[in-house]
Amino acid sequence: MSVIILGIESSCDDTSAAIIKDGYLLSNIIANQDVHKAYGGVVPELASRAHQKNIIPVVDQALKLAKISKNDINAVAFTRGPGLLGSLLVGTSFAKSFSLAMDISLVEVNHLQAHILVHFIKELEKEKKVPEFPFLCLLVSGGHTQIVIIKNHLEMEIIGQTIDDAAGEAFDKCAKVIGLPYPGGPVIDINAQQGNKHAFTFSKPRIKNLDYSFSGLKTSFLYFIRDSINKNPDFVKENMMDLCASIQFTIIEILMNKLEIAVKQTGINQIAVAGGVSANSGLRNALEERAKDFGWETFMPEFKFTTDNAAMIAITGYYKYLNKEFTSQDIVPLARFPY
Repeated sequence: MSVIILGIESSCDDTSAAIIKDGYLLSNIIANQDVHKAYGGVVPELASRAHQKNIIPVVDQALKLAKISKNDINAVAFTRGPGLLGSLLVGTSFAKSFSLAMDISLVEVNHLQAHILVHFIKELEKEKKVPEFPFLCLLVSGGHTQIVIIKNHLEMEIIGQTIDDAAGEAFDKCAKVIGLPYPGGPVIDINAQQGNKHAFTFSKPRIKNLDYSFSGLKTSFLYFIRDSINKNPDFVKENMMDLCASIQFTIIEILMNKLEIAVKQTGINQIAVAGGVSANSGLRNALEERAKDFGWETFMPEFKFTTDNAAMIAITGYYKYLNKEFTSQDIVPLARFPY
């Protein structure tokens, strides 16, 4: 008998619904919120209101595209956290209501775990090689930066993480300093491809173990730009490409240096990357270079699975359903998820 999962994602500013059948993705609908660009970042109240408006049409489209009736669904999986509480409440409330109305199982999902499990999404008429357990995953997004050992689909161990800002936040904040629009990470990436990554040198933090820190780099970049503009008001305009290339190179080197240490310590050479920053071309190139130099086998998600999406929630819900990991109606969303 087939297992069909409806996935709901509403952790930040994207409303998404997806259908997974026996591990295969049938549909993945995402409604974006462009309103936040005018404010230079996500406005929580505007995000939650947009989710309320989008959630039912998005689910309806996902069902129609998958050619699935709501009566065929075995369980509804939803993002419990981490994320913006108001946004999470919309997805959680819808999932609980849908579960009650259809008398089907309810499955809570850790948003970060779901980012990693995109590597196991199968698509019809597409062959895909998946990592073997155990493997390491560098999870990099706007809000989180972690190195994780993946022991099986549902058992993961964080061995390193940021003690302050995330890599994605560092990209966005540095972009804002030099006048680039939000979200700044993708814009930095585009400009960096035309710049000299060795044009400017920025200090790298010295953090023990496998943990990361990006707050100091962000601050030093701010001071560097301020001092340079005092000497030359047109400094940023004249050096935009090189600035983007240099700050991107620095952030990526920080990420890769700790990943190299993690590989040596664990002896694991199957390496995956996940999260929004995994779409960055510089990071992907750096991972491929290390793979050649150190004999790693690397796995990078398709670009459509790097951003927040319900397909990753549905595939995680699928494995939790198989493992009979269900939740009750008294579940509440969590802005910060315990690990």
